[in-house]
Amino acid sequence: MQSVTVIPLPVLGRRNVNTFLLCGERTVLVDTGTPGSGPKILARIEAQGLRPRDLAAIVVTHGHIDHFGSAAFLHEATKAPIIAHAGDLETYAQGRVTGPLPPTGPFGWLFRKTPLPHAHTQPFVPHVVLDAPAALHDYGVAAQILPTPGHTPGSISVLTDAGALIAGDLIAGRFLGLLAAPADPPFHDDPARNLASLNAMLDRDPTTLYVGHGAALDAARVRRWARREQHRLVTRGITSPG
Repeated sequence: MQSVTVIPLPVLGRRNVNTFLLCGERTVLVDTGTPGSGPKILARIEAQGLRPRDLAAIVVTHGHIDHFGSAAFLHEATKAPIIAHAGDLETYAQGRVTGPLPPTGPFGWLFRKTPLPHAHTQPFVPHVVLDAPAALHDYGVAAQILPTPGHTPGSISVLTDAGALIAGDLIAGRFLGLLAAPADPPFHDDPARNLASLNAMLDRDPTTLYVGHGAALDAARVRRWARREQHRLVTRGITSPG
């Protein structure tokens, strides 16, 4: 199977909210942006010389509105099946975030007061519901989906066979990607569990981490950040799950 090319498709700001095309023998979209992002994503898909019906699948990394906001619209436009994890099914069925959105720091406390995290969108039921790792080879892309819980219960990441990791919100650029430095996103349901998931992905030696908020991150730099974050959590008495 041919190697996968990762094409970022920013939908808000320069890189504040990202979606991604994985182009191999066929094409898979990872994440769907905020509500109303669907037409922009379709236009950017077409700018790559692809037709909407060329999408083999839509992968939603987790149940936050800036990642699943246009999933139902894009399925209707492309007929591509939506793939997501069972842990966030209630959120998708409600069309809104159903959890408490625990902030990871001062920016999260402020961001939680804005309308976007609490927005509503068209609900949906994923066509493929995962509770374990799954390959994307049947959809023409040399990659696998891996559960990475912690940011939300149903968070998943996509690792291509060539080593590119589409990491969802395991990690982000600082201030929703305004700065090109590794940081926590505004919210984590379980910071220690998320860090354990991030370390598990780093153990797979990815070459690059593509994140939902910000520019792609170098794996070595993320490893250094993860060590500092581990120390910070332990100092606060927050330990990783066994």
